[in-house]
Amino acid sequence: MRHDWTREEIMEIYNTPLMELLYRAATVHREHHDPNTVQVSTLLSIKTGGCPEDCGYCPQAARYHTDIEGNDLMTVQHVKAQALRAKASGSSRVCMGAAWRNVKDGPEFDQVLEMVRTINKLDMEVCCTLGMVTENQAKRLAEAGLYAYNHNLDTSEDYYKDVISTRAYQDRLDTISNVRKTNVTVCSGGIIGMGENLDDRAGMLVALATLDPQPESVPINALVAVEGTPMEDIEPISIWEMIRMVATTRIVMPKTQVRLSAGRTEMSREGQAMCFFAGANSIFAGDKLLTTPNPDVNEDMEMFKLLGLTPQKAFVKKAQPETVEAEDSAYQDMGEKPKWTRPGHTIERNQLAKMKSKE
Repeated sequence: MRHDWTREEIMEIYNTPLMELLYRAATVHREHHDPNTVQVSTLLSIKTGGCPEDCGYCPQAARYHTDIEGNDLMTVQHVKAQALRAKASGSSRVCMGAAWRNVKDGPEFDQVLEMVRTINKLDMEVCCTLGMVTENQAKRLAEAGLYAYNHNLDTSEDYYKDVISTRAYQDRLDTISNVRKTNVTVCSGGIIGMGENLDDRAGMLVALATLDPQPESVPINALVAVEGTPMEDIEPISIWEMIRMVATTRIVMPKTQVRLSAGRTEMSREGQAMCFFAGANSIFAGDKLLTTPNPDVNEDMEMFKLLGLTPQKAFVKKAQPETVEAEDSAYQDMGEKPKWTRPGHTIERNQLAKMKSKE
């Protein structure tokens, strides 16, 4: 395991002739993973829309007009029902996402903690993506039985300022650091196809691969351009870019689960098969990824059958965490009000989309 990768090294890997790149990535993949097993996760939006951030790719930002119907936080009973449905369809992990800037102590966070306890007791891995978290909040999630916390870097630090102006790159890294102070695994990746260059893609992988330890899961998303967002007119990337990104990620982070995430509806089965060959060994199942389209779970299972792939069982990579009930918790609500960064610069295309929304 290396933690000293440079952009130049990663760019050299990315630009390797494709057949050689595939062979190298597939070889690394087989050294660390079962090539015929793929983790299947279900992503559940437990609180949709109304986010105060200005992420240029996101239809859940309150400032853009995207026809996304917002909803209040789901009940624990509803989440349990959805988790049972996901388990029956072959998922071993449920990832719960809330359109929050950061976690705030109080009744809603207490409700999320109860969701975590409930799903962990179903013998499923539980992941959450809730925005920035403090160390105490991360420890409360860990106590509840959280298996993984997702907090994507999105892109390189250099290009980040052209995508988001309402939070800083360091806030992302600080949140990952807070999660690392617990036994919760880290899920962190990004999006390609947002107008970044290849050097930015390499920069994102440098930021992830130089973490010690490296993230246990790295989602590679292709931008899904949603009408009303600042990035609505960006053309989709090619499948070859996705394959190269997956293969490069596999080589520089050999033990990580590389997740084929957003954008799969635009990929043929042949394209997805090449991504699996290149080292992708995790997908999201279900008809939606929070708010954007995703292949139907039955289609995925047909593809698995065709390719001879088997869904990965829960807790293969790491033992199931214990659940501590709320009344026995060693970490309590501290009423924290952390001052996460607001860089304050202006992104022209984000401002234009906001003005268009008002019109």
